[in-house]
Amino acid sequence: MTAIGVFDSGVGGLSVLHHIRQMLPDERLIYVADSAHVPYGDKSADYIERRSIALTNFLISQGADAIVIACNTATAAAAALLRREFSIPILGMEPAVKPAVAATNSGVVGVLATIGTLESARFAALLERYAGNVEIVTQGCPGLVEQVELGDLYSSRTRELIERYTAPLLARGADTIILGCTHYPFLAAMIREVVGEGITLVDTGEAVARHLQRRLLTELPSHAVGNASAQFFTSGEVTQATRIMSVLWGSPVEARRLPLEFA
Repeated sequence: MTAIGVFDSGVGGLSVLHHIRQMLPDERLIYVADSAHVPYGDKSADYIERRSIALTNFLISQGADAIVIACNTATAAAAALLRREFSIPILGMEPAVKPAVAATNSGVVGVLATIGTLESARFAALLERYAGNVEIVTQGCPGLVEQVELGDLYSSRTRELIERYTAPLLARGADTIILGCTHYPFLAAMIREVVGEGITLVDTGEAVARHLQRRLLTELPSHAVGNASAQFFTSGEVTQATRIMSVLWGSPVEARRLPLEFA
């Protein structure tokens, strides 16, 4: 059985883990929410690199054969370093500029993301490569990650933040909005209520899961299929993590504390 390690700054990467489980139903999944350090969006690149190395070392110590960085900000800051430091497959996230550009009819695409993602060289390269003649309107979203971390998906406070951050995109004529943080798919229902049915929402989790499936077939073709399992770890408070992860995962989970040397 292949073991797939997945980490995020918090619980948002569970949106990616859902797609991985659907695409690879028989694999062992190991998930780490680095909630003691959330959000990554306001941290320095050096800080995120250190956390990413620690979490990757932990996941490998647990038997991970491949790593998914289920965080756009950590991908931008640390993916290249991790690929240099570790020999196993390392997959990352990036805002889905290419499919969003293909989907727009108005010629305007909005991006909701963390400041760390929007200010990264990786994001700038994506725009240069794929934007073409399409106008890309970006919006940093301080506070949205924290709402998901609290499991607060439907409150008036969450709605207020979503209205604030989507209004400039709609005002510019965006008909397609990229959910540029893995936490944001958990807010998709509320975002849909705010922006209406005529706006296309683009999430990259499914594409990453498909890419992972291809990489495993290519690079680990002899892996044995076993009984599915999933383990959940957090650097944050275990009781809260267990409650919120259970809600977001859709079934009861038992979060375990990340060992201190990795926390």
